[in-house]
Amino acid sequence: ARVQDALERLGHDVVGIDAGPDLIRRLREETLDAAFVALHGRDGEDGTVQELLEILGLPYTGSGVLGCTQAMDKALAKHLMVEAGIPTPEFFAFTQTAFRELGAADALGAIEERLDFPVVVKPSSGGSALGIKFARAAADVPAALVAAFSYDARVVLERHVAGRDLAVSVLDGPSGPEALPVVEAVPRSEDFYDFEARYGIGRTDFVCPADLPEAVDARARELALAVHELLGLHAFSRVDLMLDAAGELFVLEANPIPGLTDTSLLPQAAEAAGIGFDDLVGRILELAFERAAPVAGA
Repeated sequence: ARVQDALERLGHDVVGIDAGPDLIRRLREETLDAAFVALHGRDGEDGTVQELLEILGLPYTGSGVLGCTQAMDKALAKHLMVEAGIPTPEFFAFTQTAFRELGAADALGAIEERLDFPVVVKPSSGGSALGIKFARAAADVPAALVAAFSYDARVVLERHVAGRDLAVSVLDGPSGPEALPVVEAVPRSEDFYDFEARYGIGRTDFVCPADLPEAVDARARELALAVHELLGLHAFSRVDLMLDAAGELFVLEANPIPGLTDTSLLPQAAEAAGIGFDDLVGRILELAFERAAPVAGA
């Protein structure tokens, strides 16, 4: 509703279409100039809807199929970061098939020794911190795996980096991608930034711009831009990082379609950069028209 209201204030005629079995029919029935994709998680951010929009030849906001696919597969994205020399916490990834048919459960002991506790267990795909669990000891891992597998058939076990939770949003501009001011998320009571802390108004304080040494701030923005480019992201993205006690930054993941809600970080960063919400929405829409929708198979 917030995005729709902004588009209407900008003078656009807006048709709200939910992602469902009648999506293609609705898209064909309406006379549309572009699709403003405001979906999150599976299907919305993983390239599925983007592929359908390309088949229809309809311009759309955000990253393309490749960028969405690479960013939303956390295991793949982290492998790409490792290959590119971008710091990311040590991790291992498993599929449900590996556990059920290949005895991967017997490898958990070795993984736990190599990662040390605590570890973060999360679905390889998905968003909004859904299914993410914090395992403080080996006894916590089985339940954490069950929770993560309920959201995806592949999970990531990642070394937990204690420290400050940072996010850098990237917005494409006339001269290329621009890293917006760093946002720090500070949960008021939880020691882990889970779904409830992320979306419960009043559960987390956000500081933007984050109070960081100049060199750390510059490095965080540099890493965000590097990840944006590495994963082939377009128009806008958000890169989540942790800053440990030694001052080292680690990239956790990238979000190809950052939220635009009242508690979302991208609008806060844009505001700190002097970009109002309506201007932000308008800029994202303009970028959809600048990128011609490719024809599948071309």
